[in-house]
Amino acid sequence: MDISEVRSRIIATADGLYNAKGIQSVGMDELRTAAGVSLKKLYQEFPSKGSIVMAVLERRHQSWTEGLDATVRQAADPRAKLLAIFDYLAGWFCQDSFRGCGFINSFAELGAVSPDVAEYARKHKESFQEYVAALAADAGAPPYLAPQLSILAEGAQTTAAIAGTPDAAGQARQAAEVLIEAALLAARAGSGLAGSAG
Repeated sequence: MDISEVRSRIIATADGLYNAKGIQSVGMDELRTAAGVSLKKLYQEFPSKGSIVMAVLERRHQSWTEGLDATVRQAADPRAKLLAIFDYLAGWFCQDSFRGCGFINSFAELGAVSPDVAEYARKHKESFQEYVAALAADAGAPPYLAPQLSILAEGAQTTAAIAGTPDAAGQARQAAEVLIEAALLAARAGSGLAGSAG
């Protein structure tokens, strides 16, 4: 077993434990046992718990980004790509391991005491907002649509986690349809007015 395989196993194990129990309640001994490595090996790979937490956040960011983009790319047109965000959420919310957004949870748990966690959570959310903004621009929507859809998606994640049901994804998708339609109508009306003014 090479070093990268051990490292990956530790990160995956930590991710699962942190998701199920919270970061602060999982000690290094529990992680070592669950990952099947010695404490010495664990500290060789990660000199501190904080370094493991950051590796887990990086793993979560990559998983979220790749999973979301794979779902969006399957959509047929720009409008459908925006709605596919909520289709991705629906699939995620149905997973047994779903406990809400790992970045919101990490920020709530450690954001006040760990600047690194707070900053990474902010960057993750910013990257999602930028992704939605690019999709909205491709659809020809006004710039205000992307923040609205991002807030809907964020709210759906929190609601689904607390309610314990995936219903919030469908409800958010229905709201997104209304917002998208209104924004595209406004964009068409605006371009018509610009054309007539010329």
